[in-house]
This record gives sequence, structure tokens and C-alpha cells, in this order.
Amino acid sequence: MERNYINVMEELVESLVTFLLFSPDFQLFCKCQKCRTDIVAYSLNNLPHHYVTTEEGRKDIFDHLNSEVNRKWINKRIISAIYLVGQYPKHS
Repeated sequence: MERNYINVMEELVESLVTFLLFSPDFQLFCKCQKCRTDIVAYSLNNLPHHYVTTEEGRKDIFDHLNSEVNRKWINKRIISAIYLVGQYPKHS
């Protein structure tokens, strides 16, 4: 079954997690796929979803969520997730 909808917040969070993890502030944190996936999942569980069904809707919501104010708000939740996953990684 083809998915005809996307969660724009998921798209944005995945990009921001990658950007933040490779920034100088988070050099010492694990960047393995398991930790990255856990960070994305934890972040998304603490952020509202924004589903759309058209490319125009995706662009509108992405532009809204990617504003400076919203990015700061989203980054706070991602940074919290990075620290949480860093403290309690699910791998050995």
C-alpha cells in the first residue's frame, strides 16, 4: 500500500538531528544508527505531528516549522533527547 501522506515534523526532525549530532557541541555523543533513531523517535514523541497529503502542503508546513522561533523550540526537544539517549543508550 502506497503512503499518500507524510509527517513534515518527522522530515524536519531527522534533518535537525543529523545537523546537531555533527555539530561541535555534540562531538562526544554516539552517532550510531541506533542512537540516532532513538533520538529521532524520542523527539517526535515530544513534538506535535504535522501530516500533509500534497507537496504544496508539505512546503507550507515545512516553511512554517522551519522558522527561527519554531526551530529553536524543536531544537530544545531534540537536544533534550540527545542528552537522554546519551545517558541511557540502548546498545552495548
